[in-house]
Amino acid sequence: MELSKIYLHETVEDKWYNFWIENGAFESVPDDRPPYTIVIPPPNVTGVLHMGHMLNNTLQDALIRRARLKGFNACWVPGTDHASIATEAKVVAMLAEKGIKKQDLTREKFLEYAWSWKEKYGGIILEQLKKLGCSCDWKRTRFTMDPLLSKAVLDAFVHLYNKNLIYRGVRMVNWDPQGLTAVSDEEVIYKEVASHLHYVKYQVLESETKWITVATSRPETILGDTAICVHPEDERYKGLVGKFALVPIVNRKVPIIADTYIDPEFGTGALKVTPAHDVNDYALGIKFNLPVIDTIAADGKMSPQAKFYVGEDRFVVRKKIIKELTKMGQVEKSEPITHKVGFSERTNAAIEPKLSMQWFVKMEHLAKPALEEVLNGNIQLIPEKFLNTYRHWMENVHDWCISRQLWWGQQIPAWYSPSGAIAVAKNELDALRILKNKEPHLEAKDLRRDEDVLDTWFSSWLWPLTVFDPEIIEKGWEGANTDLQYYYPTQDLVTAPEILFFWVARMIMAGKTFVGKIPFSKVYLTGIVRDKQGQKMSKSLGNSPNPLELIKKYGADGVRVGMMLSSPAGNDLLFDESHCEQGRNFANKIWNAFRLINGLQVDNSLHQSNGNKTASLWFKNRMHHQLIVINQHYDKYRMNDALMTTYRLVWDDYCAWYLEMIKPPFIDGMPSPIDSTTLQEARGFLEELLILLHPWMPFITEELWQQLPAGKMKGSIMKAKWPSEITIETELCIAGETLKDVLLNIRTLRQKHQISPKIPLMLYSNHPSFFPAHLDFPTLIIKMANLKGLESQIESIPNSASFLSGTTTFQLLLNEKLDLAEEKEKLLSELIYQEQFQAAVQKKLHNDRFMQNAKPELIALEKKKLSDADARIESLKKQLTHL
Repeated sequence: MELSKIYLHETVEDKWYNFWIENGAFESVPDDRPPYTIVIPPPNVTGVLHMGHMLNNTLQDALIRRARLKGFNACWVPGTDHASIATEAKVVAMLAEKGIKKQDLTREKFLEYAWSWKEKYGGIILEQLKKLGCSCDWKRTRFTMDPLLSKAVLDAFVHLYNKNLIYRGVRMVNWDPQGLTAVSDEEVIYKEVASHLHYVKYQVLESETKWITVATSRPETILGDTAICVHPEDERYKGLVGKFALVPIVNRKVPIIADTYIDPEFGTGALKVTPAHDVNDYALGIKFNLPVIDTIAADGKMSPQAKFYVGEDRFVVRKKIIKELTKMGQVEKSEPITHKVGFSERTNAAIEPKLSMQWFVKMEHLAKPALEEVLNGNIQLIPEKFLNTYRHWMENVHDWCISRQLWWGQQIPAWYSPSGAIAVAKNELDALRILKNKEPHLEAKDLRRDEDVLDTWFSSWLWPLTVFDPEIIEKGWEGANTDLQYYYPTQDLVTAPEILFFWVARMIMAGKTFVGKIPFSKVYLTGIVRDKQGQKMSKSLGNSPNPLELIKKYGADGVRVGMMLSSPAGNDLLFDESHCEQGRNFANKIWNAFRLINGLQVDNSLHQSNGNKTASLWFKNRMHHQLIVINQHYDKYRMNDALMTTYRLVWDDYCAWYLEMIKPPFIDGMPSPIDSTTLQEARGFLEELLILLHPWMPFITEELWQQLPAGKMKGSIMKAKWPSEITIETELCIAGETLKDVLLNIRTLRQKHQISPKIPLMLYSNHPSFFPAHLDFPTLIIKMANLKGLESQIESIPNSASFLSGTTTFQLLLNEKLDLAEEKEKLLSELIYQEQFQAAVQKKLHNDRFMQNAKPELIALEKKKLSDADARIESLKKQLTHL
């Protein structure tokens, strides 16, 4: 079959992905092999593929594909998250386009619309992952609101409630006025915002001091003030503590109190206390038994309790109040400030601190064992720099607000009687039974279920458990099914650092709490994908390319390689589309290497030449030397280094050097044939290289594998075995590097003296055995450098250009008169460098501290450096004497 001149990814990718699916190549069932398991960080059902997904899932796919090749029973579980806030917002927007308001629907009818939306759009991102080549076990696809997974979430709630780890109470929460729900501390994004600090005067009652001035950036909350607080040791206000002041506009009489919480240096040193709208003010309110006046409603507009500006937006009122207070003469001054303001991660609405009745998980009890598992090394964070962040979060953990004022999600399993009694149970019948113990005459129709749903993270923290056994929460580990016992704990988790606490820490808590086992042993934390200017890629900034368009243009393999070549663990990736072009070029390089081998004519009567035998021995050793390095990179999760080492092994060592070594010469314009042994070895090496490349470039490796002998015998490359390490002949590897150095020097000299590569030259060396005697590297040099010959010559050769390789001096005989002055200057410059190097090594070896403390192998290395420098200096001096 005649191959195209370039790799046409568009004719390959769908063909092989469908082949893998049809043949169950990604599917996994428990067997006698060791498992290797990854659970996907479930993307939101609202999501479409973005650059972060590309990075994260390329890494996961590389890990899972390599695990298969290494003989593990690899299982990558895919799925999606129901994303309560984001999905509900999408459904509400969809209904608005139809002229339907959520509040006009029953809960049941709204959920019908929501499920319909999910069925239409919720699987888009998983289909897009297939275009990237992700080898998930699609038959295991899970959704966090699958019936059994939802049941597990409710089981977890009941379990924790019965252990007194869940409670309900009024507390200050982060309120999203657009999403109309509470959000956790971790879902608040703080941004620097330009604002004003207003100095407002409050009238002091029954005192010689007429006014006390407070500084505030939120004048709209003045309507809810219930005190003014100063520091007890602040001399300015000692006479005012115990007095009363009048809140402007509402004319409410409030006490002036003292507490050490106040910073005398901030503003005026006097703080307006609004317990309903600031978490610290709320703490002061509890301490001093202050009334709570909730002046801002759930939608961010002023509530009836405000009495003024009712129904107007809080930010509009902010301006109006200052304008009115200025007219009243009670604004002393206003000054511009920049401060941090919290915004909802989901809707980007400014967070409103708000008192609300919510459900909470007590975290201190859960966090301690989850912290210990990381600190003792049972769970490793990669890179380790995130360990301190993790420790800080876990040591300063707050109770987790898990209720959300939404309809899309798992509804909280709590029922209320008309008297207000609460029963937490798995279903209504159990709740009725519990409540009838106190109120015997109750009937099911009397009960009211809690309207709220659970935080999405309260379902995804169970993900590594429930994707395998949704009933595990009520059964416990002893009742775990076969899948969970086999696949759990999983091995690696690949995710983003920003959800280290959101999700990673909570999964560890869930694993320890519900089955007594950690969910994974290693957490690989990716960096952020940024543009060339260092900005985070996002649709809103317009600096993020469409991943599917990149795949269409460069191929999935090209994009995967382009993404990963510059993506060290935990460090940000500066993405440039040229990286994808580099990946595509690499695919073409591999393709053309195969075309070259495939096009060679074989003469079975030919015996393998010594040069070809040497070339194959060298490459075999070079490949396995690099295999050791590649495996070490994988073991240390230096994924981009593993890819780069593989890349260079293929592009440089195999394509640029080995294939040139064995490529038959042209005779009378026609390529001469190659012996069958060398061709077989070249194909065998390519097969092994394709296996090493497969985790990164699944499509082209499968396409070429199927056309090689191994593929025709064994089927898919996914059934191949990762190469085993062999004992390396160090002498061979060193000789190969010498050969490269000699050839590069010859090419440089040809270019410098403008001598065509087609003109044969003569090369001399002062070291007759600079290559191992049993290896025919000289023949390879003669062939690849187009030399007449390579001979030993101690004396200087007239009209030659010299160079050093290691301790050997080479002289290339030129076909023109050499500029002796220039050559002498070059040799003198090299001699000075070598003498300086010699002196530095001698100084180190004469240093008593170094000699006493250095390891023996390091001392031996320095002595070898000195010996080599001595030989080079001697050789250079001889050359200079003959000029």
